[in-house]
Amino acid sequence: MPKQSDATHMLNLPNLLTMSNLFCGCCAFVLVVGGSPDMAAWFTLASFVFDYADGMAARALKIASPLGKELDSLADVISFGAVPAAMMYMMLSQGLDPGFLPTLSPRGLNVEALPAFVLAMFAGMRLGKFNLDTRQAHYFIGLSTPACTIFVLGLALAVHKGLFQVDVWLLNPWLLFPLTALLCFLLISEIPMFGMKIKRFDWSSNVLMLGFAIMFATLWFFLHELALSVIIVLYVLTSIFLKNKVIASN
Repeated sequence: MPKQSDATHMLNLPNLLTMSNLFCGCCAFVLVVGGSPDMAAWFTLASFVFDYADGMAARALKIASPLGKELDSLADVISFGAVPAAMMYMMLSQGLDPGFLPTLSPRGLNVEALPAFVLAMFAGMRLGKFNLDTRQAHYFIGLSTPACTIFVLGLALAVHKGLFQVDVWLLNPWLLFPLTALLCFLLISEIPMFGMKIKRFDWSSNVLMLGFAIMFATLWFFLHELALSVIIVLYVLTSIFLKNKVIASN
């Protein structure tokens, strides 16, 4: 009987990790809206760790269930959908002139910045498509929600910390609104993009990921938190220019 109980707990481990991702995503969302993107970044990092860990645990235990797949997407809608949308909302709130729609703005809500949450809508759409798309076993079709989150997080942290005075030009609605639209497009686009999850522990399977890790470390030395956004731009451009290699990775 104890052995059966232990086995049941092991089977539940991937789902526990997925729900931990959801918990950290909720904490990150509250911190972003509360004006603490630097603290939110740590919870977002934890969400990434749990998001990777649940898949690795499921593969190691050789278990896969429809429930786990659905839980993973539901957690990602919060951690990698609502959270980056909230970051974009906060940046738009800073950049928009206050009182543009005073009669429509309840206390504590910036109506003009609400289009930022369209990003969460498209993240949900992207995750729904991912669950149904059998082509995305080894590479992504469109920008993944974690990659989108990394990009927006880098901008939010750069603005919050005043890096390189990016807030002077970045907190501009004429930039942020089109940028939100571009991210929405990339999320549901048909552009093949490299998969970045560790599935096998060998050099040939992870050489690209290691290359990006080295590049990111170099960028961080010069750009600090802004390197998060730059590395995603390079990732997207690399995927576009090496489209045939992305597809061949299948």
